[in-house]
Amino acid sequence: MIFNFLFLMGGPGAQGAGGMTPMLLMFGAIFAIMYFLMIRPQQKKQREHQKMLEALQKNDRVVTIGGIYGTIQGIKEQDKNKTIILKIDDNVKIEVKLSAIAGKVE
Repeated sequence: MIFNFLFLMGGPGAQGAGGMTPMLLMFGAIFAIMYFLMIRPQQKKQREHQKMLEALQKNDRVVTIGGIYGTIQGIKEQDKNKTIILKIDDNVKIEVKLSAIAGKVE
């Protein structure tokens, strides 16, 4: 079986049969597999995360990528940069970038 595969792919013993076409088809198949198993799911996850960030409102409970839990007290927008003011305790507020929000806490 492996010998037949090597023969079709132009490996040892092929004696010039096959050429570049099978090799290009194999690289194309590998790229397609990588796309459907790795790239496409990651893009879908990024789109869902972006939708979640756009839907955030005041008084939503969130967690940052650093593990800090807090409640959104306000949203500031300065030159396409959004920052969020998080209340993490009584009289303790911090300001973080919108991209630092990992998720919404239900």
